[in-house]
Amino acid sequence: MVRPAHRRPGQSRKAQYGLFAAYVIAVTGAVAGLLLAVLSVVDPVGFATLRVASHEVAAPIARVTRSVTGSISGIDDAVSAYVGAGSQNRRLRKELAETRRKLVATSSLEEENRQLKALLQLQQTDKAALAHGYLLTSTSTSSRRLALLSIGRNVGVAAGQPVRGADGLIGRVLTAGPSVSQVLLLTDVDNVVPVRRARDGLPALANGRGNGDLDIRTLNIANNPFKPGDILVTSGTGGLYPPNIPVAIVVRRQDDGALARPLADPAKVDAVAVLRPYTPDNLEARTAPAAPPAGTP
Repeated sequence: MVRPAHRRPGQSRKAQYGLFAAYVIAVTGAVAGLLLAVLSVVDPVGFATLRVASHEVAAPIARVTRSVTGSISGIDDAVSAYVGAGSQNRRLRKELAETRRKLVATSSLEEENRQLKALLQLQQTDKAALAHGYLLTSTSTSSRRLALLSIGRNVGVAAGQPVRGADGLIGRVLTAGPSVSQVLLLTDVDNVVPVRRARDGLPALANGRGNGDLDIRTLNIANNPFKPGDILVTSGTGGLYPPNIPVAIVVRRQDDGALARPLADPAKVDAVAVLRPYTPDNLEARTAPAAPPAGTP
C-alpha cells in the first residue's frame, strides 16, 4: 500500500514533540543571534557588558574544565616521567656495572704489571731465578696448602726448588710434572722456613698454620722480642731458601713467639719465579769476582 503523501513524520507523539522542540530551538537561536548582531551595532557598550556577563557565567565551567584538563595532563606527565626514569635507571645501572667491570679489569692488569716489573727487576739483580711462570690455582680451605704452577720439567723445574713472588716467598716445588708443577705454600703446616728479623738479624723459624698465617718461634724460647710490624726475611740457614727473601710481617705477639702474615698472598699473586736451591756453592758463584782474561797479570 502506498504511504499517504501528507502523513505526519514519526509513529509516536514523542517524535513529534522532539521535532517541534528542535524547530523552536533553531528559531530561538536564530532570533537571539539576530538580536545580538543588531545590539552590537546599535549599542556597542551594552553588547560589551552583555559579553562580559556571559563570560562571568561561563567562567566556573571553564575553571572546572581547565582543572580537569590540567590534572589529566599532570597524570600523563607523571606517567611519562616514571616510565622515562625507569628506563634511565636501567641504562645507568648497566653503565655502572660496565664501568665496575672495566675498573676491576684495569686494577687486575695494573697489579699484574706491577708484579711482572718487580720480577723483571729481581731477574736483573738476582741470578738465582731459574724460570718464571704463573700460579694457576691455590687451595684456601683444604688441610694442605698447595698451588698449581704453570711450568714444569719442560723448563727445568724440579722438586725442592724455592718459589717466590714479587712481594716475597711463596713456598717450594713439591712435585714437578712435564708442563705443570705443584707448590707447597709457605702457610702449609709441613713447611718450615728459617727466617731472621730484618732490622737486627734475630734468627727464628716460620711454620705454616694451615689457615693462611704463620707461627714465628725464636731459637731461644726464653727470649720473645717480637713486636707487631717486624719484617721477617729468609736467613739461608740449612740451605734451600736463598737469604734475604721477604717472608712475613708480625701482626701479634704470642706467649711462645708471634703470629705473622705472609707478605706474598698466593690468592693475589699471579707471576712467580722458581729459584735454584740455595747452597754455599751457589753463594760463592754469585759473589766471587770474575776470572781475569788469559795473559792478564
